Formats: sequence, structure tokens, C-alpha cells
Amino acid sequence: QVQLVESGGGVVQAGDALRLSCTARPSTRYTLAWFRQAPGKERELVAAIGWSGGTTWYADFVKGRFTISRDHAGITMDLQMNNLMPEDTAVYYCAASRLAVITNIEGYETWGQGTQVTVSS
Repeated sequence: QVQLVESGGGVVQAGDALRLSCTARPSTRYTLAWFRQAPGKERELVAAIGWSGGTTWYADFVKGRFTISRDHAGITMDLQMNNLMPEDTAVYYCAASRLAVITNIEGYETWGQGTQVTVSS
């Protein structure tokens, strides 16, 4: 089975930038995505990218600020987060799906352990 490991989380101030990375072992051509879950809230899809890297999807609340990408070898998937805001504070999870890029959480079968992102005002 594919194992996903997130890294890059941390504590930053509003307006700062942060880059998250997800490493897949072994390498995979699955659809990959970033979800996040804030305290007291449901887990929500942030961005997704197809196995070829040519198809992407972004939640409205991050459009223009976040950029998702992946390497051609299928080893890493990154999320560049710019102009972070306090409402971006959450645990961010990497997830994989055998399906094409979708927004339904039920379509993602493999998950990482999560990395904490905290944005102070």
C-alpha cells in the first residue's frame, strides 16, 4: 500500500507564506489532495491534483493564495500557501484516490497523519 507523510507545517503570522510537502512511498500516480480540519469543524478539501499534474482543483477560500503541484516521478506533492490568514489554522492532511480528481472526501482511500499549521493575527 502507498504510505503518505506530510511535512512543512508550523507557526506563522498572518500574511506569511508556508510550503507543505507530501511524500508518497512508493511513488504513485494516484490523484492527490490536501484536506484540512480546524478545531470544531469538519474536514474540508483544500486542493487536489491529478496524477499527471495537468488537472487541479481549489476550494474558493484558497483560490489566488494557494498553489498545488507534484513532481513527475510521483514521489512528492506540494502546497504553496501564500498570504496566510488566521482562519487557515488547521491540521492539513495529504490524501490519495484511485479516481480522477474529485471533491468528495469519500473518494479518498489513503491518508497521511497530518501536519499542524497555525496562523496568528
